[in-house]
Amino acid sequence: MKNQFKAHALAWAVLLIFALAVSKAHAQSHIDLGINDAVRLAGIHNRELKSDSLNIGKAQQQTVISRALLLPNIGITGQYQRYFQKPVFFGLGGAPATSGSIPYSRFGGDDQVGAQVGLVQSLYNPSATAGLKQAKLYEKQAGLLYRDKEADITATVKQVYLRMLVLGKRLQLQKESITRNKKALEDSRSLLAQGKALRVDTLRAFTNLKNLEPDILRLTYAIEVSRQQLKVLLALDEKTEVNLTDTLSYNAGDVLPDEEGLYKEALAQRPDLKALELNKTISQSQVDIAKAGKLPVLNLVGQYQVQSQANGFKWSGSSWPPVSFAGLQFAIPIFSGNSNKAKVARAKIEVEQSTVNYTNAREQLRVGVKQVIANLAETNQRIQIQAKVAETAALSYNITQYRYERGVASRLELLDAELGLTTAKSNYLEAIYDYQSAKIDLERVLASKN
Repeated sequence: MKNQFKAHALAWAVLLIFALAVSKAHAQSHIDLGINDAVRLAGIHNRELKSDSLNIGKAQQQTVISRALLLPNIGITGQYQRYFQKPVFFGLGGAPATSGSIPYSRFGGDDQVGAQVGLVQSLYNPSATAGLKQAKLYEKQAGLLYRDKEADITATVKQVYLRMLVLGKRLQLQKESITRNKKALEDSRSLLAQGKALRVDTLRAFTNLKNLEPDILRLTYAIEVSRQQLKVLLALDEKTEVNLTDTLSYNAGDVLPDEEGLYKEALAQRPDLKALELNKTISQSQVDIAKAGKLPVLNLVGQYQVQSQANGFKWSGSSWPPVSFAGLQFAIPIFSGNSNKAKVARAKIEVEQSTVNYTNAREQLRVGVKQVIANLAETNQRIQIQAKVAETAALSYNITQYRYERGVASRLELLDAELGLTTAKSNYLEAIYDYQSAKIDLERVLASKN
């Protein structure tokens, strides 16, 4: 009996642990997200951002590599040779040559070993100096491009989040319309059974209802696709349930920015424009590197060496005479097949190209600023108009429904009023979506991460 009680207790304990594990796993697979939470998670986990951050590390390591050309280069080398025939020295020993051949003798041990410590310190290397300057510019540019990618990912996350909110509202509107059309169909069938309505009214109500149903599937699938896209942007597990906590909103007190002021602010803040401007400096540094290829290079060199020889690996009594030296080494380029001249010409072309690209980007930004402000103004006005239209459509539908219930209005009038109400609400929702999208575009123009 006691053993049976222990078995039951153990079983209950296992079930309790399993239930807690399942509950914890379920809790971990659900996340409530506001739009700012989504942006924050993307900044931490987005894979594209992580990839771009690695570019900064690569640029930093390239700077280290370029700086190494100006720092001392110290190395240790060693060698061992086993001679099966001793080394030959011509002109030493042997009988006088009678046939014109040079006499030779063999000296040294069968086993020879040596080790050297060498030093090379650059004293004057214009190519390395120019290369280090360019590497630092690339490092700075990598940071700017990362900031631009941050702004781009932020805008994309917000756009996807907004699209999910709008699709959810559209789905809700569509379900409300289906509910109204179902009631209309039931009323029409009831009146037809009583002989108070025509069959064509029932057919029209049925057709309107069925025409709405495919939109439910389309909107549902669109929401799921957007949800999956948001998970990818935030690097969330595919099985994680995402619940959006923010809602669509519109602030009637928003003030349109000044076009010229916005353009100047964007010029000062946009990291992609700064990166393009930096391209001109990088291209100019390439000219300096190409010109430096024509200049001499001067190095300080030094070496300390020990060596010995022996027969039969008898190193204990061998001599280890050291040899050391220090000196200067220089190289002067004289002719390289006109390659340096071509490199200089190519680098100058790249400078000109960078200037053209930067100027074009500035003008494209001016167009983008004008477009954003125009979209904000247009969608703001459209919201005001559509709000009044939706209010009027709702009033019209209520009046038509009241008249229809009292036999004054026809079924066709009620269906038209219902369609007008659904269309008005949908257009108002579309206007808010376009306005919020324009605000996201405004943040993107300024490369804002907020």
